[in-house]
Amino acid sequence: MRVVLVHHTALPVQGYGGTERVVVSLVRGLAALGHEVTLLAPPGTRLPEARLVAVPQARLHDPTLDLTPLIPPGTELLHAFYPLRVPPGIPWVWTLQGTTKPGAVRPANTIYVSADHAARHGGTAFVYNGLDPADLQFRATKDDYDLFLGRLHSSKGYHWAIAGTKIAERKLVVAGGWRPSLSRYVKFVGTVEGAEKAALLAGARLMWMPALWDEPFGLTLIEALWSGTPVLGTRRGSLAEVLSPDVAGQGDTLEELIALLPTMAAKDPAACRARAERWFSHLTLAEGYVRMYRAFLATGKLPAGVRAEQGS
Repeated sequence: MRVVLVHHTALPVQGYGGTERVVVSLVRGLAALGHEVTLLAPPGTRLPEARLVAVPQARLHDPTLDLTPLIPPGTELLHAFYPLRVPPGIPWVWTLQGTTKPGAVRPANTIYVSADHAARHGGTAFVYNGLDPADLQFRATKDDYDLFLGRLHSSKGYHWAIAGTKIAERKLVVAGGWRPSLSRYVKFVGTVEGAEKAALLAGARLMWMPALWDEPFGLTLIEALWSGTPVLGTRRGSLAEVLSPDVAGQGDTLEELIALLPTMAAKDPAACRARAERWFSHLTLAEGYVRMYRAFLATGKLPAGVRAEQGS
């Protein structure tokens, strides 16, 4: 296929950049599958797998911008990662990575990132996010610490991770913000990225993900799985479908999560990696979107997404 992707941030992004990392993985996956990819993105973007059409960031943010003149001849479909106010002159779809207010109506060309995410917006079309494993490390042997990775926001449940490890007298590394540690069990390391983040993920004996809101997907979940690191988390949002019992422990209260801690050492790092390979790679990401593209071009409608199996 000949596909155009559009995003308003230079790629690869500096720092975390969840959506941006998914776009990079999709470009790599589509190219690896033999598709021709053009990327409309700001100057400074460097992705050798795609042809770049550099567009100033301010222009991409302009709600009156018509992308049609920028699209190479012969392009079959455009895929945006933010809503376009002016539809291009060819078939197009877009991916919603975040959430919207209850009752908001999304257009029929909207693709979500999990079955739960789609259902909460009245849809069925979704493609799981995926990552290129070349950006992460796998370790079967683990160090003596738990990990929390993410924004230090109450909805992410970081305070549950801190409270739980204090009660269980376990070491915890918190990455994603900085504050002084008030416990001999808790170490704050601030925002991490690149090789430092990959090493922390690979070395952790488990990653806490006690989400207290409905996560649309949760990219750190699959970062942990790729690293061979099991996840201890709630069942909110997508967590119940992205995770499975062989790679995770899940509960609804802090007390339930603490009670699961002794069982986590039995989770096999190889099973974590295998689940990531089966469902959450840059190749499965690309395959899922190509399925959406072809159905949309053939029928004008998006098909239902394929839900990950539990225990595999």
